[in-house]
Amino acid sequence: MTLEKMTEGCVLMRGAVEAIHSSPYQAVLYLAGGASQLLGWLLSVPGASNTLLEALVPYSRMSMIQLLSKIPSQFCSQQTAEDMALLAYNRALKLSKPGSPVVGVGFTGSLATARSKLGEHRFYMSTRTADRLSISKVTFTKGLHTREEEDRVSSQLLLKDIAKACKVTATPVPDFSESFVTEECEKQFNEDQELEQLINGQIDFKIYSFSSGISAERKIILPGSFNPLHKGHLKLMEVATRICGDGYPCFELSAVNADKPPLSVSQIKDRVKQFERVGKTVIISNQPYFYKKAELFPGSAFVIGADTVVRLINPKYYDGDYNKMLKILVGCKETGCTFVVAGRNVDGVFKVLDDFDVPEELKDMFISIPPEQFRMDISSTELRKRSGM
Repeated sequence: MTLEKMTEGCVLMRGAVEAIHSSPYQAVLYLAGGASQLLGWLLSVPGASNTLLEALVPYSRMSMIQLLSKIPSQFCSQQTAEDMALLAYNRALKLSKPGSPVVGVGFTGSLATARSKLGEHRFYMSTRTADRLSISKVTFTKGLHTREEEDRVSSQLLLKDIAKACKVTATPVPDFSESFVTEECEKQFNEDQELEQLINGQIDFKIYSFSSGISAERKIILPGSFNPLHKGHLKLMEVATRICGDGYPCFELSAVNADKPPLSVSQIKDRVKQFERVGKTVIISNQPYFYKKAELFPGSAFVIGADTVVRLINPKYYDGDYNKMLKILVGCKETGCTFVVAGRNVDGVFKVLDDFDVPEELKDMFISIPPEQFRMDISSTELRKRSGM
């Protein structure tokens, strides 16, 4: 390759990285067996913190097994690359700022090594966004290139695929294009399909952001069924946001209920419309339990009523085991989550946080909303009864 060609390639690659960093997309990368030069390119261009949330190289067999939580039938395969991309996508959802589009990247390769290989020199790469899954297989003509050259080509092609996932036009031209074969396929998802994937547990959550000015990474989350959303919810969020100070307010609706059938896609979309009308952000998750919500949204402040505290700290809801209750809630605390508690009617009596015997180990996890700042006894159930729903 001539010096002029190499210089042109470097300019194109740098342009692609700059375009990616300028896009709103944030990414998590899981790379095994190749594309190692990609990380250097992404990190060497200013603006990497805009894009890169996390990168992991599960290089050993055991590392890959732990990442996938299973033993794959083949470590270098299309299915493994897809699984890695989906895991990276869900991880990016957790790490990204509310409302930011994310991309999960999976790469698994079997490239040239110090010993001769019987099989093909090949790699699989996959990128996953909210509405798109891309999968590619690239096979090299065996024996033509060094490991470094194959790694460079895999890095170039993966950079090109990430640029496409981020919807930028910059497309670096890979070296040695005459010595490898590419097979590509792509799946597009509409909103209904994405919500079905959420209900089925493939993706962890989806954020509908109808508000502007996203600045804080920490979330202030008010969970509920919102059937319907009412002024009490909005006022409670307003007061909780003021008490918490720093944080981005998000309502959260679980599509999956512990005691009832999951919501249908149409039910979810109907409830989301309520938040669009008032210009608020809502998260649709697939976790009804708070200890799972804490894993999905580490460092968040959950806004709850005193009636929820009753269930949170009652061993009855943990198979009658006090130590199990304590262990689970300490686990929530270790994620950095807190609970902001508003007074509510409990068995016909208005109660606040101080009316409950919170275990000493958990007391600093709970923050009380003074009743003089917020008190609204009406519930969604009562509103439905009044409207005849």
